[in-house]
Amino acid sequence: MPEVNGRWVADMKAPRTADNEEPAAERALDFRPVDKGFTEEMAVAEAARCMRCKKPLCVQGCPVNINIPAFIEAIYDKEYGKGLDVIREQSMLPAICGRVCPQESQCEGMCIRGKKGDPVAIGQLERFLGDQPELASAPQMAPKNGMKVAVIGSGPSGITCAGELARNGFDVTVFEAFFTGGGVLVYGIPEFRLPKAVVKREIDGLKEMGVKFEFNSVMGRLADAEELLGEKGFDAIYVATGAGLPKFLNIPGENLPNVFFANEYLTRVNLMKANGFPEYDTPTKHGKNVVVFGGGNVAMDAVRTAKRLGAERAVIAYRRTEDEMPARKAELHHARAEGVEVMPLVSPLEFVAGEDGNVCAVRVQKMELGEPDDSGRRRPVPIEGAIEEIPCDVAISAIGTNANPFAKLIGGMGLNKWGYIEADENGQTSNPRIWAGGDIVTGAATVILAMGAGKKAAAAMTAALTGKGE
Repeated sequence: MPEVNGRWVADMKAPRTADNEEPAAERALDFRPVDKGFTEEMAVAEAARCMRCKKPLCVQGCPVNINIPAFIEAIYDKEYGKGLDVIREQSMLPAICGRVCPQESQCEGMCIRGKKGDPVAIGQLERFLGDQPELASAPQMAPKNGMKVAVIGSGPSGITCAGELARNGFDVTVFEAFFTGGGVLVYGIPEFRLPKAVVKREIDGLKEMGVKFEFNSVMGRLADAEELLGEKGFDAIYVATGAGLPKFLNIPGENLPNVFFANEYLTRVNLMKANGFPEYDTPTKHGKNVVVFGGGNVAMDAVRTAKRLGAERAVIAYRRTEDEMPARKAELHHARAEGVEVMPLVSPLEFVAGEDGNVCAVRVQKMELGEPDDSGRRRPVPIEGAIEEIPCDVAISAIGTNANPFAKLIGGMGLNKWGYIEADENGQTSNPRIWAGGDIVTGAATVILAMGAGKKAAAAMTAALTGKGE
């Protein structure tokens, strides 16, 4: 690669380094990771494509403002520990974000190289560094300040906030309802996209920083905000309980056996190992004909999981077209490669029971696209008389989620009419000692946006509790 004044000049003819994926026909049979990640040779080659922009728009596209050009330069120079340190200045979860963030609409979406070709594979490069945690320097820790903070929820927003607060000198305890840490990272995202060992590694890193975890602790039941801020002795609370309550389709037959909500279905497999039944005693139906309703990443995760559990026909049914699907294009590409069938422009009307009482089919209404709605997407309109029946022995609803009820049980904060916590831009709620962030404030969003909320709230909490500027 040519250099000018000691700096490399990107080869504009160099193609983007292809992802290092397992063969689709093989990976669809089990839960091995789809993407094996870049080798060192691939990472260095991809880093060499960076244009070293004077005004790097990729940083603006990152919700936590990672200095992307700096860590890419470190990869090019083969100084991997240095690159990882650059990322960890802003993000404690590079191995996770490199795998699940929608880079195509964030950092890579802003990459100048993407204006006339393929952007730099920033996500893959972040993952490459994140998968070498042993190279990172020990995090710089402020002296203990004697104050205690309770973090409720160990998903991406909660653990990000916890890590930042620990670095700022606080005594942090994370309360998690499940028996393990990670929140949606472990119960919602399948092993083939995000291995649980990667999440555990990040949680263990927080423990090494002094963060304490209390599992099997359903806050609001075990203790509410008044108790935490009173007899429990916490100086402040950060609430990050997520938004995992399923939205109902509200159609006949929705309560039939083997009609699942996506979060329930994925939790059984991802967290409770139903794919290993009877070795593990969490059962789930291994359907042969599976239909999933929805068009987001959760729907893709559900239908690809069903395929790995032996579905001979796995269908993703969506009321708009593929172009309107909110799922990452990479996820749709992977699903299709694995044999998933996409059925656009249909909306469920009724789940049909078979002679055994279980679901055996779903009646759907065929749709066409009309005028744009408030979201800017064309509204699906029913085609009169166009109804068909799709056989299925498992049906999964993945049309979205609502706020968890735990925020109301925890109390002490203002909620909107949908049950989400009302918080300002820094995460502060109506209670000056309680902050909140992630999906319980914004509604269902991305991992990196939840992390950004946790980071911003930690800075605001530090400033408010210590009197020091953010």
